[in-house]
Amino acid sequence: MNFKQLSISDPDGVREMSRVATSIVREYYDPLLGTVQNDYMLEKFQSERAIKEQLEHGYRYYFLCDGDRTVGFCAFLLREDCLYLSKLYLYASERGKGYARGTLHFLIEEAKKAGKDAIELNVNKYNDHSIFVYEKLGFVRIRAEKNDIGSGFYMDDFVYRLTF
Repeated sequence: MNFKQLSISDPDGVREMSRVATSIVREYYDPLLGTVQNDYMLEKFQSERAIKEQLEHGYRYYFLCDGDRTVGFCAFLLREDCLYLSKLYLYASERGKGYARGTLHFLIEEAKKAGKDAIELNVNKYNDHSIFVYEKLGFVRIRAEKNDIGSGFYMDDFVYRLTF
């Protein structure tokens, strides 16, 4: 498994990241959230414009690869007290193959390099599969939160933390 970092100066890479993100997020969240909310969230968080803005504000995006083949992507932000895992998505056909665990090892190393001793993330309260995976990886639920993301939509999440 290897991790290819996205650069803001690579418009083709940003376009490809948006394409990969849209494909994966649509296959997973259309059934969970419905297409109207998911379309809104994809435009707000995974469009080329949104990815560029996130990169400008310190987010780091990576293509998750097995050889030359992209199996998913992740994005994180280094906060004052932890590494905040904003996104970790795998194509449906690539789940259950150890890529999430491999990515977690990578993220722990990135956090340690930055002097952090924890990773936090949000997960949709109704996303039973991801909750199961994060708990299996050692994350602990620390709170629930509901965030207004505009246009009458909310992110109704649990916050998880892994301390190391």
